[in-house]
Amino acid sequence: MQKAGLILEGGASRGIFTAGVLDCLMEQKIYLPYVCGVSAGACNAVDYIAHQAGRTRKCMASKENEYSYVNLQSIVRQHSVFDMDMIFDKFPNEIYPFDFDAYFSSDIECDLVVTNAATGKPEYKDERSDRKRLMCVCRASSSLPLFSPMVSLDGEKYVDGGISDAIPIARALRRGCRKDVLVLTRNRGYRKKKPQTTKGLYTMTLRNYPELLRTELNHYKVYNEVLAAVEKWEDEGRIFVIRPEIPPVKRTEHNYDTLTAFYEHGYNVMQKNLEKLQEYLYA
Repeated sequence: MQKAGLILEGGASRGIFTAGVLDCLMEQKIYLPYVCGVSAGACNAVDYIAHQAGRTRKCMASKENEYSYVNLQSIVRQHSVFDMDMIFDKFPNEIYPFDFDAYFSSDIECDLVVTNAATGKPEYKDERSDRKRLMCVCRASSSLPLFSPMVSLDGEKYVDGGISDAIPIARALRRGCRKDVLVLTRNRGYRKKKPQTTKGLYTMTLRNYPELLRTELNHYKVYNEVLAAVEKWEDEGRIFVIRPEIPPVKRTEHNYDTLTAFYEHGYNVMQKNLEKLQEYLYA
């Protein structure tokens, strides 16, 4: 088998679809040698590499209101729609323990995508020894402007990786992957619209980061171009794509039943495509 890569798109709460896909793969003990995760996809990536089936689902869909990562307190205390302290501190260290040792000892290569606020360009990071820094990288990858504050890392400011490289297929190709499996969180045919109502908010919020602002305002063009290429390569059999076949949940969805149903959809879509995936990987 040629070197295979697993590319995981973000999408905040839509990432629970990816959790279902990956749990199905882990149950079948299907682990690809390279993973690249963006935003919520970065959170999924580390659980996959640590072989922790079910963990992302628990983090994203909880019946306990006190464990909800979308709450008013986080908006007031952290100036964030999502409770980032809950997600990247309490969850991995207390509530739903992350197996740092398993992650650090894994042979699976990983890139977690972040966007440098000064340059507006993507960077690809990983960490295999420092627990706090690994969670900081994941947090940076998931910190979307207007939703969460920037994250300081390695002396630089970073934001959500999806702004600059939402579907990092090119990165996987540069890493030598010739069999690429993409897990997307939108339906086929989806395209982003040019920012209208949010343009002023981004301009005001990112006024001190002109390169990042330029990247953000042009994001829809780049994203749509990549999606067009992905659909073409998918039709040609060059890549393997798993995506929702029903309308996806909202980015900020936090209803337990709604999220659980979308998780189960991800699991079922992957399950019915397992044979096709094996054929693709070993062809």
